[in-house]
Amino acid sequence: MEQIQQFAPFILMFVVIYFFMIRPQQKRAKNEKQFESALKVGDKIVTKSGIHGKIAELGETTIVIETMSGKLKMERSAISMEMSATMNK
Repeated sequence: MEQIQQFAPFILMFVVIYFFMIRPQQKRAKNEKQFESALKVGDKIVTKSGIHGKIAELGETTIVIETMSGKLKMERSAISMEMSATMNK
């Protein structure tokens, strides 16, 4: 019983860290993955670097976006979910 009491603070700290840090991060990653898979040709997007464009082509892990200056090939993970949602409101 005494050993359990010694480890109780460590167990409690792990539980707190899990619910306040790890779980929200996993939830956010899941939402971003769903956003990336739901993209379709014609969607207006903003990349994480601030480039605005419209999706012209979709690949397995890449996309081609059409901007005012031409077409750019980028990774799907370079698209910002938050900025794209804000722009499309």
